[in-house]
Amino acid sequence: MNILESPLALRTSGLVRYFSGLKATNEVCFDIEPGELRAIIGPNGAGKTTLINLLTGELVAHEGQIFIGSTDVTGWPIQRRVGLGLLRSYQITSVFDAFTVYENVCLAARRKQGLGLAIWKPLVGYRSIADKALRVIHDCHLGDVVHATADNLAYGQRRQLEIAMALAADPRILLLDEPMAGMSAAESAAAVEMLGSLKGKYTILLVEHDMNAVFTLADHVSVLVYGSIVATGTVEEIRNHPEVRRAYLGDDEDA
Repeated sequence: MNILESPLALRTSGLVRYFSGLKATNEVCFDIEPGELRAIIGPNGAGKTTLINLLTGELVAHEGQIFIGSTDVTGWPIQRRVGLGLLRSYQITSVFDAFTVYENVCLAARRKQGLGLAIWKPLVGYRSIADKALRVIHDCHLGDVVHATADNLAYGQRRQLEIAMALAADPRILLLDEPMAGMSAAESAAAVEMLGSLKGKYTILLVEHDMNAVFTLADHVSVLVYGSIVATGTVEEIRNHPEVRRAYLGDDEDA
C-alpha cells in the first residue's frame, strides 16, 4: 500500500493486538480526513481503549500499520508521535491548580515551542504565545474565566481547559477519550457546543459513550464490536444500520 502522497490525516491498516491469545483489535482499518470529526463507538469491552492506546503508542501493534499523514509511525514511541502532532489530551496537559486558565494555556504553548517551564523566564513574554493562548481559550469557550485559577473551575470547565491546553500544542490529530465522562447534563451540553465550534478547525477522533453527543458532533462514525469495525458511515447511516442497532444501539432504539 503506497500512501506517500496521502492527503489523509490518519490511517490505520490491519491493526491487531493480542492479549493472552485474544484479539483485542482485529484487523482494524479506518481513514480520517483533515478537519474531520470522527467518532468511535462500541459497547464495553469492544476494544476502544486498546485502539486508542495503539494509536498513541502506549501499546505496540502485533500486526498492521499506523500512518500520520504519509508517515508510517507504527514503531514510534509516544513522544515521537506527539512531536508529529498526534495528541491525546492528557499527554500534553498538566493543569496547575494555582495558575489561571490563561497561564495554564500559555505554559502548554511554551512547551510546544520548546521554551520549557523555566520559572525565571517571563510566562507570557512572547507575543505569539500570548495571542495563541487567548485564541485557544476563546475557541474552547473559556473567555469568561480566562483569569480564574484552575482550582476554581467547575468540572466541565476544567475538562475544557485540558482540551484548550492540548490545542495550544497545535495537534494534527486530537484524540479525545470520553471527554464528557462524569459531566452533568448542563456541562455535557456546553462541551458539545464547544466541540461543535471546533469542527473543521482541527482533526478530532472522539471516543464517547454519550450517543446524543456523538450524533450531534460526528461527521462520520465507526462502530467497534469485539475488536472489529463493523460499520463506518454518516450519523444517519449508523443510526439505521441493522447490525449496529443489534450490536450496540439495540433493536428497539429509536432512530
